[in-house]
Amino acid sequence: MRTVLVTGPGGAGRTTVAAATALAAARAGRRVLLLTCDRGPAPDAVLGTALPAEGGDAGTPWAPPVQAAPGLWAARVGTGEHFRALARDLQDRGTSLFDLLGAAPLDPEELTELPGAEQLAVLAALRAAHADASSWDLLVVDMPPAHETVRLLALPEQLDRYLRRLLPPERQAARALRPMLAQLAGVPMPTQKVYETVERWQHELAAVRRVIEADGTTVRLVAEPGPFGNDVLRTARAGLALQGCRIDSLVANRLLPTDSADPWLAALADEQRTAHRQLCDEFLADGVTVRDLPHLGRAPRGTGDLAALAAGAAPTEASGPAGDPWTVEDRLADDGMLIWRLPLPGADRDGLGLVRRGDELVVGVGPFRRVLPLPSALRRCGVAGAGLRDGALCVRFIPDPGLWPRTP
Repeated sequence: MRTVLVTGPGGAGRTTVAAATALAAARAGRRVLLLTCDRGPAPDAVLGTALPAEGGDAGTPWAPPVQAAPGLWAARVGTGEHFRALARDLQDRGTSLFDLLGAAPLDPEELTELPGAEQLAVLAALRAAHADASSWDLLVVDMPPAHETVRLLALPEQLDRYLRRLLPPERQAARALRPMLAQLAGVPMPTQKVYETVERWQHELAAVRRVIEADGTTVRLVAEPGPFGNDVLRTARAGLALQGCRIDSLVANRLLPTDSADPWLAALADEQRTAHRQLCDEFLADGVTVRDLPHLGRAPRGTGDLAALAAGAAPTEASGPAGDPWTVEDRLADDGMLIWRLPLPGADRDGLGLVRRGDELVVGVGPFRRVLPLPSALRRCGVAGAGLRDGALCVRFIPDPGLWPRTP
């Protein structure tokens, strides 16, 4: 199933572009599911259809989809109900742990959303939609603003890393010793259900990562060209590249007419054209399609207005291979080094951070960070330096004589 994740700076028109993308695909004969994370009135107004505010459960965190147009169904991700279902499940499985701590479980009416609940619900929605992939040809997701989306897409890898550190593979031995430890300590130990819950979470996180990294999953960026929006977009683009996400296109939204006789409107349009040219220069140079959508002179309402935008928002096919886009260049013969090339378009030299830690490289791009396991050959090398050239971070490695095999 093809998946398009639509995001961009706040207020750029993500919901409108996501709905127009979904409508264009439905009119082309595809079965489309549109999911929105927006709990405000915008999705209802844009689609001309009321979407239930809550619904679903921990497995499928949305209410039954509403048909907004022939071939197009839409639903809102139910953050609250998903969080409550997760919390109830955790409490049910961790009864002995609560007893150990002397704590009382929360009553159902006390279970209110915590920070991060929305991100978990969106990830669960991605997994659930792909589990039911036979029902849909295309999944379009109206994601949170760009910086939040980058962090959301990084969350499965980060959570999996934390769980493996907290409960490493050696936990199997600890589980076998648990009855003995309980007798020695005189207190109950965490039950089998706790371990089963962690294993189930790891399984679900792996499923979500497969969706994010799938060949048919891409990100569609939305921007209303302007000096400040462009800066936000560059940082988000670098963050997406750090996570290995592919961008299928950039949608320049709400473009003003260029032939206005009103000097005030003409000045705004001129400023927008300048920002638009900058975006085109940056994205087209990397082979990213730029699509233009006009300003309708009003807020889009209903499928009639969406139809006027659908032609410019039609989804493109995913291009290029998915998976790890980073390569190791062998320059041992000429320069005595290996170079790990990490494409980070949009990254700023001053915003980069790089730390070697054991067999891992911690890379920071602006507010985003990722821990990357080193390829096997680079684990036997030391870092000799790094530089940002042509939109890529090139990290230089020199073989460690104590670890690198000697040639006889």
